[in-house]
Amino acid sequence: MRLSGKKIGLLDADLFGPSIPKMFNLSEKPYLSKENQFIPLMNYGVKAMSMGFFIDNDSPIVWRGLMVMKALQQLIYDIDWGKLDLLVIDMPPGTGDTQLTITQHVILDGVIIVSTPQDIALIDAIRCINMFRKMNVNILGIVKNMSVFICPNCNYNSHIFGIDKLNSIAKNMNIEVLADIPLHKKIMQDCENGYPTVAAEPDGSQSLPFRRLADIIWKKI
Repeated sequence: MRLSGKKIGLLDADLFGPSIPKMFNLSEKPYLSKENQFIPLMNYGVKAMSMGFFIDNDSPIVWRGLMVMKALQQLIYDIDWGKLDLLVIDMPPGTGDTQLTITQHVILDGVIIVSTPQDIALIDAIRCINMFRKMNVNILGIVKNMSVFICPNCNYNSHIFGIDKLNSIAKNMNIEVLADIPLHKKIMQDCENGYPTVAAEPDGSQSLPFRRLADIIWKKI
């Protein structure tokens, strides 16, 4: 979406395993504005905020539910995002305090469920779908992550997590499959290097599924 000129913010709501600092190659600490709000860091044209900006990489966060809810509320209300076209909130898997707090404090245009195709992951995905429906949150669709392994040497496609189960569940639950994101070495390496694939090679073949997904999401909201 940023490539099309939109102003995007990214909130890392995974308090116990924040990954945005690593993936966006950001290591500074946010500073406070005159209004006593934190200013998001920016890279690749995207404003980002994460609990990972405030702790060392090897420091664990050992919090009970009330602490989690308080921290999330600070990340929601105490950040000066400026003017945005879209704020993306990256939530951890599950149906716990994070999801409940965000749905109670933020008016969401919709949620996107991301799941790998194997059964053990789909169990959690189904729980998430049912939870968000129970809370009257619009589900935009589901993204099939690591849908196929593409060999970097011969480009052979191997469906190591299965093919049809996720599509069947999506059909039965009346949810659109928005995108298939392949498991590819380059995507992994780009994330490890803090240089997202869509920023490293925006017109590359591995970037296309992400760009198509962004276009679909924007049209839905």
